[in-house]
Amino acid sequence: MRTKLSQFKFDLPKELIAQYPSEHRDESRLMVVHKDTGKIEHKLFKDIVDYFDDGDSFIMNNTKVFPARLFGRKEKTGAKIEVFLLRELNEDMFLWDVLVDPARKIRVGNKLYFSDEKGNDLLIAEVVDNTTSRGRTIRFFYEGDHQTFRETLYSLGNTPLPKFINREVEQIDIDRYQTLYAEETGSVAAPTAGLHFSEHLLKRLQIKGIDFAKVTLHVGLGTFNDIEVEDLSKHKMEAEYFKINQKNAEIVNRAKENNGRVCAVGTTSMRSIESAVSATDSLKAAEGWTNLFIFPPFDFHIADSMITNFHLPKSSLVIMVAAFGGYDLIMDAYQEAIKEKYRFYSYGDAMLII
Repeated sequence: MRTKLSQFKFDLPKELIAQYPSEHRDESRLMVVHKDTGKIEHKLFKDIVDYFDDGDSFIMNNTKVFPARLFGRKEKTGAKIEVFLLRELNEDMFLWDVLVDPARKIRVGNKLYFSDEKGNDLLIAEVVDNTTSRGRTIRFFYEGDHQTFRETLYSLGNTPLPKFINREVEQIDIDRYQTLYAEETGSVAAPTAGLHFSEHLLKRLQIKGIDFAKVTLHVGLGTFNDIEVEDLSKHKMEAEYFKINQKNAEIVNRAKENNGRVCAVGTTSMRSIESAVSATDSLKAAEGWTNLFIFPPFDFHIADSMITNFHLPKSSLVIMVAAFGGYDLIMDAYQEAIKEKYRFYSYGDAMLII
């Protein structure tokens, strides 16, 4: 039984953390890990079509990343403030849960101004509460309807690249830090396993007879929080909103009933489906908030294969992957990935576990 954080520590050279996506979505590298034999293959992502057949099902998270990083200025002093939007708390009152930086300068009652590139103030917000050391609740002053407010807010924002991508946001990120099937706006980070699918590859899979089931899980920053306890059973995940409708649950259950392969595309899809397991081990329609933290040993109920990126040491993501693929096999695969110079993290290469 492996439940200790220190067992997921490994040395990752910084140069292996991808700073840009591959030139073509489906030409990132793909490591294929076979659970039954321990065999490891080295492929391109577009080769994934060779591992699935008619009647198999892919479960994909259709959440859409919104431009969550804003830059504003503080009233009177004009000090530059970064505001990272986390989630909307109340549509009617324009209330948002945010992170601010530098936090020490932002107190309850402060007003923040957000301008366009020409210097025109488009939005003003007031800090109404402290939630954590960096967390604040802010209320935007706005007189129009909610849809227009959202459009204005998002026009001011930037693509929220994660912190280990050490560069400014560029034009390429607007397109590439989003899956092609993103539909439901609400994430502050992309479900990165899905970034490898091109239009051409999706069409090839569809022609082969593979069904796509869509689930929604809005990724929050809690996914990337450091785990601060050695005993993993004591770690608490931040809750994230998820939704699975009846139609998509039936697509997955039909594949299972017909002995087809069910593949979870990414850790977020896996967390969604494992949060909606029926008493008969099938997938049920569900909607709500999940704080499910998957760590070894864990009994998976729905998917028998998984696509995922290469994750950072001691992260909740690598721990979940090890729970699915088996601790020893996945740790060996990660050492192989480092040796073969696979690219890690959000813009990195992919792993298929079958």
